[in-house]
Amino acid sequence: MDLQPAPDDVVWDLPGDPPHRTALLVLPHSGGNAHGYAPWRDRLPGHVRLLVGQYPGRGARFGEPLPRDMTDLVGPVLDCLPSGVEDLVVLGHSMGSLVAYETALALTLAGRPPRALIVSACRAPFLPNPSPVVPAALDDDALVAAIRQRGGTDNAILDEPELRELVLPSIRADFAIDDDYRRATAPRLTCPVLVLGGESDPVVPAGALARWAEVTTGPVTTRVLPGGHFYFQDRLDTFLALVTGVLDAVPTASV
Repeated sequence: MDLQPAPDDVVWDLPGDPPHRTALLVLPHSGGNAHGYAPWRDRLPGHVRLLVGQYPGRGARFGEPLPRDMTDLVGPVLDCLPSGVEDLVVLGHSMGSLVAYETALALTLAGRPPRALIVSACRAPFLPNPSPVVPAALDDDALVAAIRQRGGTDNAILDEPELRELVLPSIRADFAIDDDYRRATAPRLTCPVLVLGGESDPVVPAGALARWAEVTTGPVTTRVLPGGHFYFQDRLDTFLALVTGVLDAVPTASV
């Protein structure tokens, strides 16, 4: 019998100080995990409930089969969202933006649209990947070189053979999903969308970000910050100030 992951293994719930006005659901990048985003709890306002997705093959979900497609990433997150979360903003970075979009789309189709969607350093979902990795064609050393070029992964992990052996399978799986994913048609979202990116991002050129305006009937705002694909790591306060602006601005049902 297959064992199902515990809900709090799939979606970390970091509540802060009640009462909560809004919940922020964060979906990690390719190869990312909930551990990397949990410290945002201390940088966000106390009234924000922070939820962070954990994908299969990492953390407490390490023993699960690796994800094969977008459904394997999105489905468990949807199933494990805490009950009573009405005022939800969904955020993703890089591949996580596609997971965030699919999550927002599923919630919208279910009659529970998020209050806003925030996407970062990612192409619009109907576009092909402008910088595919093709991990199946790369040996471990070549894959590590591709990871280093993009940034976002601690070099100490990549330099340590035992740690590298643990993380590379999930990174391979995520890159393959990111390479292949493309949603040609879908109903438009209804929520506002904030689109963020790095002005010198070699993976997703800043000029491509404008196409996100085509996924929603709501207002779309685009902001480009200095930096590359992981531009926010060096400007986290600025980045989270933009995120907090969305969290504070959207209408809520609980107030």
